[in-house]
Amino acid sequence: MSNTSTPQTRLDPRYSDPSAAAIPWPEAEARLSAAELFWISTVRPDGRPHVTPLPAVWSEGALHFCTGPEERKARNLAVNPCVVLTTGTNTWDEGYDLVVEGEAVRVADDGRLRELAAAWESKYGSFWHFDVRDGCFQHGAGSALVFSVAPGTVFGFGKGEPFSQTRWRFG
Repeated sequence: MSNTSTPQTRLDPRYSDPSAAAIPWPEAEARLSAAELFWISTVRPDGRPHVTPLPAVWSEGALHFCTGPEERKARNLAVNPCVVLTTGTNTWDEGYDLVVEGEAVRVADDGRLRELAAAWESKYGSFWHFDVRDGCFQHGAGSALVFSVAPGTVFGFGKGEPFSQTRWRFG
């Protein structure tokens, strides 16, 4: 499910320099599309957090990621679909960080999966070539579930001169 609505944008003056301005949503979207590495946060069945890095693809208004069906994040999502995906830079005074909050929804349509497989390979190279079968990505002997996260809320953190915090709220 994609999120094609225009979000409400708000620069939070409590955490922003007086000269800061909110970046437009299309710029944030372009940054999500270009980002190569994301950190996904899921919730274990006992309530403890689980965080791990992974590649993701921005397509049709949502982030998409894949995981093996027995991996911790897949088992967490079976109980609680709420996720946070974070990307940016690991510096304090330069760059821009983005935090996407939403619900992970399984993508199982083979046609859509083929589109996403092509997007993965285009973005990350031939190592990330996936075949599609039975509603999953196939890679070597293993299969991977694919999930879509349409943003509910996105936070943007400008670092350096000027520091800023922007919130985009959807729906």
